[in-house]
Amino acid sequence: MAKMCLCLTGKTIARDLEILNRYRKYADIAELRVDCLEPDERFLIRRFPEQAGMPVILSIRRETDGGFFSGGEGSRVALFSKGLAYAEADRRKNYAYLDIEEDFNVPSIEEAARTFGTRIIRSFHNFGGVDEDLAGRMDRLRHVGDEIAKAAVYPKSIADTLRIYREAAKVRGYDKIILGMGRFGTNTRILAEKLGSFLSYASARDSDLREAAPGHLDPKELVEVYRFRKITAHTKLLGILGYPLHATSSPPFFNHAFTEENIDAVYVPFPADTLEGFLEIADALNLEGVSVTVPYKEQVLPFLARVSGNVQSVGACNTMVRTPEGWAGYNTDIRGFSDSLLGFIGRKNLAGRRISIIGAGGAARAAAFEISRLKGKALILNRTLARAQRLAQPYKFICANVDPEGADMMKKYSDIIVQTTSVGMEPDISGDPMPDYKFTGKEKVMDLVYKPEETVFLKRAAAAGCQVINGYDMLIIQAVYQYQFFMGTEFPAQLRSRIDL
Repeated sequence: MAKMCLCLTGKTIARDLEILNRYRKYADIAELRVDCLEPDERFLIRRFPEQAGMPVILSIRRETDGGFFSGGEGSRVALFSKGLAYAEADRRKNYAYLDIEEDFNVPSIEEAARTFGTRIIRSFHNFGGVDEDLAGRMDRLRHVGDEIAKAAVYPKSIADTLRIYREAAKVRGYDKIILGMGRFGTNTRILAEKLGSFLSYASARDSDLREAAPGHLDPKELVEVYRFRKITAHTKLLGILGYPLHATSSPPFFNHAFTEENIDAVYVPFPADTLEGFLEIADALNLEGVSVTVPYKEQVLPFLARVSGNVQSVGACNTMVRTPEGWAGYNTDIRGFSDSLLGFIGRKNLAGRRISIIGAGGAARAAAFEISRLKGKALILNRTLARAQRLAQPYKFICANVDPEGADMMKKYSDIIVQTTSVGMEPDISGDPMPDYKFTGKEKVMDLVYKPEETVFLKRAAAAGCQVINGYDMLIIQAVYQYQFFMGTEFPAQLRSRIDL
């Protein structure tokens, strides 16, 4: 079972111990990053393992390896010596591991470590991408047979992430640590057990702490949200596909349900810059179900072996399930949207209502389909008028550009306004999809963005006196429907009663 290592990057030993005690129940190992300590604090590192009360890795990361140690190599060797000096017969008082780089060759340090039971982690860091022959480099990394080989690489694309998984599968016969840094590597940190990795790293995100490495998760998030300690070779894998995938609340929703129901499954984010690259990684990991979000809800259609009737009607898919014949596609946005909207306005249909839909992507397709089915009339607004026309035509809706003329047309379709684009979503929260429209206070406004909870668009609407709702309600409702496709059973009633829908 992969271990969870808490990386400590405080300026003082006392601060590191404070962090360790806060997250102790999540950690199997602690890593003391001596390079993050203030110079005077570095003299106190020898007693840290005894103070920590758990196995500790001694690391002094150079700037060239992504750390903060700027001194010469002689100074670093002296610090390593200080950490290992006067080792004791009780190995619990010694450092359990020593992390040194592939080019570190100081026999006296290595001999001192081995004499007193400190195991060596031989590491390298590649911030430029993922080595083509990563497995071969790891095979050549160790100097002695009992060393742990560690590779920290920086995938720049989903293709790089796929290479990590494929190369990891080639590394056999010894303990290894292999992980991807940055956003494309987040799933490798969660799925350390699937990689056969000895451990994964996490760190606190307090503002006074230095970043341990790009892409670290919070220890509680890794263990509780992503079920790190529950993942085995047999765990069912599900995920969410999107790009850039900065903001999603789906993993906490699904993983909480798996924990409550004691289901051996985990739901993981997969940011992907290409759809084809993601489908390869999905096959390599045998993902059994996928939530599809921006920008792939329409692009995924040619890759589906079969689709549900509503996917065929709408031309967008947000749910993929692996079958013996290939991927099956469904759309739960449709019911999620209408259930949420009707609950918001307190009606059973949209007869007599004139509605503006901002956007013409996958979410807008679901909205248009349901508005038509529920007997509403709509105006489709989009930056590209041709896309708006294609969406509007089957339903005999009207369309317009996102511009002052379109904003003027909205006045006649302002009973309800539905904002379906990603404009205003984290991290770029300053955007407004329809800045030229002036709210009167009579509109009911639904923005499908839910992070942040209140976009600039919703803030303007609320300030004018409008009733407003964000996309979180729709997210939860569509996820409840999605769960049924993923798991082959209805979402547990006892859990649904706890969710404020």
